[in-house]
Amino acid sequence: MRRSCDQATGPGTIRTAIITLSDKGAKGEREDESGRVIRDMVTGIGADVRHYEVLPDERERIVDALKRHADSGAIDLILTTGGTGVAPRDVTPEATREVIDRELPGMSEAMRAESLKKTPHAMLSRAIAGMRKQTLIVNLPGSPRAVRENLAVILPALVHAIEKIKGDPSDCGAPL
Repeated sequence: MRRSCDQATGPGTIRTAIITLSDKGAKGEREDESGRVIRDMVTGIGADVRHYEVLPDERERIVDALKRHADSGAIDLILTTGGTGVAPRDVTPEATREVIDRELPGMSEAMRAESLKKTPHAMLSRAIAGMRKQTLIVNLPGSPRAVRENLAVILPALVHAIEKIKGDPSDCGAPL
């Protein structure tokens, strides 16, 4: 009998931070529906949202927040929403790229591929995913609908990805 990597097998909770990047949201001029969608979706895979914040689209503030949470050792997964497009203030991918140790292009490619089935605007997404130390960081789009669509694509792989990032030595093809 071989262990399948299609499902995560490790126990525990995914300690999660949600960071919404929105100038209007940070000023209290817009309700953060996307952050709520993320929270609702990740609780289904055993995530415990331990931190939530709304920041303006300012690169240095984003970099600081990503480093602070990833370096704390208290967060396994950081999900950002917003700032992934082509507008002048969309700087989330640049901030993320500045802090990650290794990129995981398959996650962003999968999200864009699925989104392209619904809208040609998906090709404008610059969202990335990567690791900093033992924390997975994933950029999601800003709209609630796009968050739902993109997160649904990667949700089945998140637990396994986090197990591996944290050093799970099991061989997915090894006999049980």
